Amino acid sequence: MSGTDPLPEAVRVAPGSALVGEVRTPGDKSISHRALLIGALAEGTSELRGLSDGDDVRRSAQAVAQLGATVRRVGPATTVDGGRARLQAGGTIDCGNSGTSMRLLAGVLAGLDGETVLTGDDSLSARPMDRIAEPLAAMGATVTGRGPRQLPPLTVRGGRLRAVTWAPPMASAQVKSAILFAGLDADGETVVEEAVPTRAHTEELLAAAGAAITVEPLAVGRRVRLRPSRLAPLDLDVPGDPSQAAFWLVGGCVVPGSKVRVRRVYAGGERIGFLGVLERMGATVSIEPLPDGSAEMTAEHSELSGTTVAAAEIPSLDEVPILAVAAAAARGTTTFADVAELRVKETDRFAATIRLVEALGARAQAVGDDLVVTGTGRLGPGPVDFEAEGDHRMAMAAVVGALGSPGGGRVGGMAAVATSYPGFLTDLSRLGGADAWEPATAAR
Repeated sequence: MSGTDPLPEAVRVAPGSALVGEVRTPGDKSISHRALLIGALAEGTSELRGLSDGDDVRRSAQAVAQLGATVRRVGPATTVDGGRARLQAGGTIDCGNSGTSMRLLAGVLAGLDGETVLTGDDSLSARPMDRIAEPLAAMGATVTGRGPRQLPPLTVRGGRLRAVTWAPPMASAQVKSAILFAGLDADGETVVEEAVPTRAHTEELLAAAGAAITVEPLAVGRRVRLRPSRLAPLDLDVPGDPSQAAFWLVGGCVVPGSKVRVRRVYAGGERIGFLGVLERMGATVSIEPLPDGSAEMTAEHSELSGTTVAAAEIPSLDEVPILAVAAAAARGTTTFADVAELRVKETDRFAATIRLVEALGARAQAVGDDLVVTGTGRLGPGPVDFEAEGDHRMAMAAVVGALGSPGGGRVGGMAAVATSYPGFLTDLSRLGGADAWEPATAAR
């Protein structure tokens, strides 16, 4: 199957399929979203190569086109003809399952005159948007959803904005980005102060587009300052997504006989904390920087031991499900500290990760906001039977866990992987062999 073919709803994973060889993950999803929005705001034509091919990023592309930018595919590149004067608020924009699209678009819409409704699927409609509604309201926009947590559909009425100084109460690159997008056209200097530095893609891309932005390290955290700015077009090669690379690298560690190399991965410090966690667990992993700022990453089968993982090491918490697979394969206890934010992801990933660990033959429990996994030194015995319930990261983590289990297993909910990594099963066949998986019936 190709990366563009529909994904089966469920797969059966064969045991004993070592992951061997090299692979390149899709273009980084976080960078892709932001590049499209900046391309829409920039005065002129941006050329973006290597964008993520997942449905989430497609939603951002459709959204900026609906606002008035022109988005075209030209060979391997995507061009965006933008400019603030071209953009018009109004109507309803469907963000699908993409929380990033919804939160970042709200920041853009806050600076446009008019009212726009942002909708999403059932999963996105259960995710809180109060964390962006509050700062955008302080800047002069009106952002309203359902109930006290401002659940979608989200109505954004934008217009004249004033700058704010904002310290998000939780680590969130999406909240920071929404504020910065709004700050591009606000009166005065917009300041975001982070207690925990989060992924810096918005700052990096705004700087590349000529924005008047500065980043200051603090004794604890980081301060970002932005003045109103007219943006120049981007000319960008998007590196591979490290959050997707983590699935193959953990797979390399936990599936016997494996050695995996992931090529040209984004290597910013806030995105590769999972490698440090794996190293502490005793994994044989390496990273080789490349001249363009990306890196080659390699992992091979290793004996792992438990460790303690601070939330600040992986601020988005995206890698917790796959690191929990490593923890299930490790000997001893691994504690993921202060990970309550997992409860408001695409699903309740806190509860789903506990289910996955238990399906892999290890023990997991919630201790307050800590996730505690007690591994046995190996995965299994299997066969694993796991339903991802519409969460792409849980589905991919479960497939990796089933590969490392002596009994293999069945994973349901695979269709959700199309939101971020449509070619996941194709790459699994490339690394694990043509017999590594087969479609399974959707019903158990």
